[in-house]
Amino acid sequence: MRTATAASAADYKALVCLFLQGGNDATNLLIPADGANYAGYAKARAELAVGQSSLLAMVPKKYSDGRSYALHPAARELQSLFASGKLAFLANVGTLVQPTTLAQYNLGKALPPQLFSHYDQVTQWQSSIPDKPFTTGWGGRLADILNALNSNNQISMAISLSGANSFQIGEQVTGYSVNSGGVTLLRDQPSAGFSPAPLYPVQKAILGGSSSNLLGAAFANTTLSALNNNEVLGGVLATAPALNTVFPGTPTGANLSMIAKLISVAPALGLKRQIFFVQLGGFDSHHGQIDEHGPLLAETSAAMKAFYDATAEMGVANQVTTFTASDFGRTYIPNSGGTDHGWGNHQMIMGGAVSGGDIYGTMPSLTVGADDDTGRGRWIPSTSVDEYNATLATWFGVSQSNLATVLPNIGRFAKPNLGFMG
Repeated sequence: MRTATAASAADYKALVCLFLQGGNDATNLLIPADGANYAGYAKARAELAVGQSSLLAMVPKKYSDGRSYALHPAARELQSLFASGKLAFLANVGTLVQPTTLAQYNLGKALPPQLFSHYDQVTQWQSSIPDKPFTTGWGGRLADILNALNSNNQISMAISLSGANSFQIGEQVTGYSVNSGGVTLLRDQPSAGFSPAPLYPVQKAILGGSSSNLLGAAFANTTLSALNNNEVLGGVLATAPALNTVFPGTPTGANLSMIAKLISVAPALGLKRQIFFVQLGGFDSHHGQIDEHGPLLAETSAAMKAFYDATAEMGVANQVTTFTASDFGRTYIPNSGGTDHGWGNHQMIMGGAVSGGDIYGTMPSLTVGADDDTGRGRWIPSTSVDEYNATLATWFGVSQSNLATVLPNIGRFAKPNLGFMG
């Protein structure tokens, strides 16, 4: 079946997961802007409220709940992307075992384990199976199904710029890590354009030899494979065309710049499907949020815009979709200059194939004590991570018959396609 699918897939597609580690306070990214609603926001957020006069206007194409919304002043590039229809927001999305009401929450009924725990919620976001022990990530399962579309699997279709992660773990596909400068070289391994260190050929010969020790043989095979892959990818990256797009000199800018370069050499690697992962930390804002959150949003905003511009320059903007994820949202009510761990959160989807300029899903009430508030403005998600991921997976090429393989719990939710992909 996979071989038959591969024969019909002449297009290239890439998914780029930008994980905002720590729990992004998206309530201060997407902000109610009109009189009474802003006043309610300002009262609830107290010292964390963003000044009304500094907000960046946005006008959704269709979404309407009686409130006007605006963006944090640090998100000027996101404002531009939204206005041009290349960026969409998904409101109040989070981990769910099933659609959940406040009454069910209060009874502790069918809830994701360890809500509000960083480790557990990161794993559940990246696995998309919150009610079972972790085995694989949804990106890994996606790669397992679509890997046959690639004509050459020497370099993995799942590449991380931020090291090991749960999202890209599959049963067949193994993730491959690089850094913002290219391949991560092992000791004595030559970089592109330089002669091998004297011991390097000897090391490779030893690793390629036979061993009766199973652990030693596995170690040797894995290390030799890494060395060979580094040589292949390093050589191909050296031929990557220079881009005119200027990326910001930030860690996220450098990482997304390398992803753009990896996309540019995908044909040389024989890859028609790629899944990337990159992480930006610092969003666990218990204290000092007013000073720390704005710069993080500015880094995210500028890097995302540069990355979109690079895909447009390469002619693949319609084939590359970038999406954000995060541990959870933050509490609406602040504490000691910051916020505590929340639940539902807003996410962003960017790309030429995105039906942008709109908000999808349902915004929370933004009223403490309402029927979607579990306490202090920890909103019950109105959209599940499964629905979010299913929409992306369908665009990426997963058939309806295979969707439950990637997202086993999708049948519990009403909207396996949220409509934000064109």
